[in-house]
Amino acid sequence: MTAPTPGDGRGGVFWRESLLAFGPHAGSHRVAIRATISTAVPLVLLLLIGRPEWAPWAAFGAFAALYGRNRVHLSRLTMQLTAAAVLVAMVGLGSLLAILPAPTWPMIVAGAALAGVISIISDAEDWHPPGPLFALFAFSGSASLPDGTLADAGTATLVAAASAAFAVLVGSAGTAMRRARGLPTPRGELSRDWTLRAGRRVQLRRVARYAIGVLLAGTIAVLLGIGHPYWAMVSALVPVSTPTFAAGVVRGTHRILGTTLGVVLAAGLLALQPSALWVVVLIVAFTFGAELLVGRNYGIAMICITPLALLAVHLATPTPPEVLLVDRLVESAVGALVGVVVGFATRGWGARAA
Repeated sequence: MTAPTPGDGRGGVFWRESLLAFGPHAGSHRVAIRATISTAVPLVLLLLIGRPEWAPWAAFGAFAALYGRNRVHLSRLTMQLTAAAVLVAMVGLGSLLAILPAPTWPMIVAGAALAGVISIISDAEDWHPPGPLFALFAFSGSASLPDGTLADAGTATLVAAASAAFAVLVGSAGTAMRRARGLPTPRGELSRDWTLRAGRRVQLRRVARYAIGVLLAGTIAVLLGIGHPYWAMVSALVPVSTPTFAAGVVRGTHRILGTTLGVVLAAGLLALQPSALWVVVLIVAFTFGAELLVGRNYGIAMICITPLALLAVHLATPTPPEVLLVDRLVESAVGALVGVVVGFATRGWGARAA
């Protein structure tokens, strides 16, 4: 029996099962713990030294902990080192771009190009999670921080590098413990052979999908006068990263619905006017929840990811909550819809995500 699709009589079943499907646990707690530690330690240190405004750069570096979810031994270390290098480079480039008097349009154009380039790196290195989403977030988020200077760009790169190095160290701790206990390598968790990865044909059409989605979403967000266009750019990657158009619609719907609920949750938390310490505590808690759920149901995970992002921005550059909430809601919807439209327009290209 074939699976139901949106175009047949069982379309209602397809959407219900796709939107509400909840995947297996599959050791999600391990990556959640790694991500939580990798995020918590740098943020607490920044609070202790009185530099909460550096929090976004530390968070971008900590993204390295998310890679190699099911990889062990050298393959995870190799993957995380590669991802860390790209993330740090993106923070550095974005911070340099923030020095410009009007960095928004250069950020959108460069972000579109970088999304395509990084997708090639992701394919070549067999990244998991695949694609340019986190790297684009690091680049565009750094480029969007206000009042950038050359000294800030240097500081941003150093902070991101230190955070990424710590994340890689945390990711390697499990390997060291496994070896110390003499445990075998779990089957099916080693990355595929280097020769297969090196010989993989780059799918240029998918690269173009990324670039077009990012460029259109950023442009529309700016024309609408929204203050955080990079949120729309990142959201546009979500639907176009899926293997099929139907899956992209489901993922885009997850993004919009999950963001809406997450904005409501964030509104309640920000209304309490939490101190910087409590903001960090909440960020750490939402990081754990996001990584625990993101592989099981993306929409539910967005309920954690949305307040996580909003609290991180609020910690670094205090902004009126109503502005943050509206920007996040509108831009996520704009980006997701743009991604779905690009997916529909290019559905005949046969592009497939890893």
